[in-house]
Parts: sequence; structure tokens; C-alpha cells
Amino acid sequence: MESVPLALVYSRLVIGGLLVACSYGRVAHFGALAVGLIVLGVLTDVFDGIVARQLNVSTEKLRRLDSAVDQVFWGLVLLATYLACPGFFARHATKLWLLLALEGLTYAVSYLRFRKEIATHSWGAKAWVLVSAAALVQILLTAESRVLFAVSFWIGAASRLEIVAIVLLLRTWTNDVPTCFHALWLRQHKPIRRHKLLNG
Repeated sequence: MESVPLALVYSRLVIGGLLVACSYGRVAHFGALAVGLIVLGVLTDVFDGIVARQLNVSTEKLRRLDSAVDQVFWGLVLLATYLACPGFFARHATKLWLLLALEGLTYAVSYLRFRKEIATHSWGAKAWVLVSAAALVQILLTAESRVLFAVSFWIGAASRLEIVAIVLLLRTWTNDVPTCFHALWLRQHKPIRRHKLLNG
């Protein structure tokens, strides 16, 4: 039964690879094609966890794999977007490098503390994915994004800092911790409420 969520997880690598290939090859109607592929990638990200929890196969190994593939997928999406719209990246280089540094910080703190990568799947991170996907769609279609990119930047920065706080609050490595509040409860050895659609 684990094969179903695994297929959803690994499909994002295929989708990301297709995006880069299409962007590099400057295929016709790339913007519309890219939007469809990004939406498909986001949907697989949403449903892999839900399906795994419904089938009772949501293991630590699967959640860690999900996080690792997410990083690769969004890296490929950014690469495809950069190839299509390099001017946008040049104009917003400082903010983009800052987000990259904050992302690196979350992994560095997690490795130093637990010798494992992050897999918190926090609510803030989920919100960032959705807003960032919308911003990337706008960039791919118009080569610009002002409000959506600004919102994405601040949610991204805040959610990265929250993940660092979650990792520092936890006594032991734990996946699927929605917020700092939940991390504090786990630190006090109190159970947190799990929901199969969100963080089961």
C-alpha cells in the first residue's frame, strides 16, 4: 500500500525534470504548460501525505523522503523559472538569497541538533508553498510579481524562522509538527492532536 504515496512523492521529480527540460528547450506555450505542471506538483504534495495517513503507512522514513523530494522539486521549479525569466531573479536577488540562506539555516540547525533533516511540515511552510506557487505562476506568465512575491517572501522568512524555533524546542526529532505551540507541548511531553488530513 505504501507504493501509492511513494508514487505521488517520486512523481514530483519527474514533473520538476519536465519543467526544466521544457524551459531549457523553450517549448511553445511554456507558460501555460508550466502552470499545469506546477499545479500537478502541488497536488501530489498535498495528497501524498493524506493518502499515506489514510492507508496507515505514514512512517518517519516516508515523511523524510517527502521533505527531501520537496526540496528537489522546488529547486527544479526555480531553475525552470530562472531559465524562462532571468530578469526577475536579477531584480530580486537579495531577497531570494536571503530566503535560500534561511532555508539552509533550518537544515543546519536540525542536523546539528538531531543529525537528521527537517520534516516538520509546519502549517507556515504549507502556506508558503501555496503562496509561492501562485507567485511562480504569475512570474512564468508575466515575467513579474510584486504583491504575491512580497507576501511569499515574508511568509517564507517567517516560516523558516518558526521551523528553527520548532527544532530548538523539540527534545527529540519529530516529524509533522504544525507550529511552535505544538512543539512546546511535545517538549512538555504532552500529546498533540493529530488529524489524518493535516498532520496525522
